[in-house]
Amino acid sequence: MIKDKIDTVTHKVIDHIVHDADVMMRSARHFFHLEASGGILLVLASVLAMVVANTELYNLYNYFFNELHFSIGFTDASQGIWFNIDKHILHWINDGLMAVFFFLIGLEIKRELLEGELSSREKILLPLLAAMGGMAMPALIFYGLNMDYPQNLSGWAIPAATDIAFALGILALMGSKAPISLKILLTAIAIIDDLGAIIIIALFYTADLHVNALFVAGLCVVGLIILNSAKVMKVTPYAILGMIMWVAVLNSGVHATLAGVVAALCIPLRNPKDSEDSPSKKLEHELHPWVAFLILPIFGFANAGISFAGMQFSDLLNPVVLGIALGLFLGKQLGVFVPLWLAIKSGLSPKPTSTNWVHLYAVSVLCGIGFTMSLFIGGLAYDTQENATFVRLGVIMASVASAALGCLLLYFAPICKRTAIEREIDREEKSLRRIRAKQKLFFKRKRETK
Repeated sequence: MIKDKIDTVTHKVIDHIVHDADVMMRSARHFFHLEASGGILLVLASVLAMVVANTELYNLYNYFFNELHFSIGFTDASQGIWFNIDKHILHWINDGLMAVFFFLIGLEIKRELLEGELSSREKILLPLLAAMGGMAMPALIFYGLNMDYPQNLSGWAIPAATDIAFALGILALMGSKAPISLKILLTAIAIIDDLGAIIIIALFYTADLHVNALFVAGLCVVGLIILNSAKVMKVTPYAILGMIMWVAVLNSGVHATLAGVVAALCIPLRNPKDSEDSPSKKLEHELHPWVAFLILPIFGFANAGISFAGMQFSDLLNPVVLGIALGLFLGKQLGVFVPLWLAIKSGLSPKPTSTNWVHLYAVSVLCGIGFTMSLFIGGLAYDTQENATFVRLGVIMASVASAALGCLLLYFAPICKRTAIEREIDREEKSLRRIRAKQKLFFKRKRETK
């Protein structure tokens, strides 16, 4: 009798664990699908920008993004009233649209820290060590190559960032050759990497501070914290305060995108009255397609347009280009893989399931894809057109090289045995694809009959 009860309880616990793991895997698959598809679209938009920049359309491209202004607000010169925001289109994209991107990053960071891949010591240790090494080594390589050129040193953080959408897009192209545990590891490293980039932007890429604007931004932060403490679940009050804070931060000297991160961290993750309701997750789910399929491709198209007219081979040896390219391509490999190897070999952290050392080295290489965040930091580090071109050249060279080598490594990597849950999800996905194919055929025949 007692044995039967123990068996029953044991089975229930196992079923619960398997169910939770299954839900997590499915959520991860949905997340990776969005990120990967968005990453592929980002690549296409960036390639299109480079094509346009090397045709007769370049003047129009440059005029639209760098010379055309757009204003919001109102002015009255006779009364001395100036309450408007006037910026180039490129600045609106990098300061405005990218604030939404950073808001989404903030939501992802909060979710991962509280209940995801960064919520415990066992989960966070491996990606944390890899991300720290992956930020430090590229910065050291850049500094070493530019230490004799003080005017270039402000770009030290450019190769320290990893582009999660681009990298996951590459993993998606590799299909079953990239185990889902590898995608989870890459996502965790990239999220910590993004958090590091946010801290770097706040500390090192802040212009002259304007106290009055910072005071208004501070009041907004206090208001957001009060809303969170009062368990306000409606998103509208947070959105209103967040917009006011964005305008204040924009005028404060601190980069405006950081307002998106702060606002995201204040959105409640759980509703104490309804365990199924999560304002933070709901927002993340709604914003993800907009960021992946609209904002990031627009950013890529606006920032990747590099004209090769008049460019010489010697430009490839420019310290800025070399520092960024070698920092991303070599620095990331060393900075990510060595900590991974040491942590696993020393027993500090287990090796991710269904992976081998070739897989882990491939992830280290793919971390050298630093497109979105690297270009973004490059725009903060340098204000001359010449250096902007060098930044784009270095980032694109390293990203393409990292993507190509990462694909080759994954393609020839030995196949590891997959977990039962992964195999089950794969079977269900194949079954779903067959059902959808039959539905399309059915409706096609129905239309033909009519």
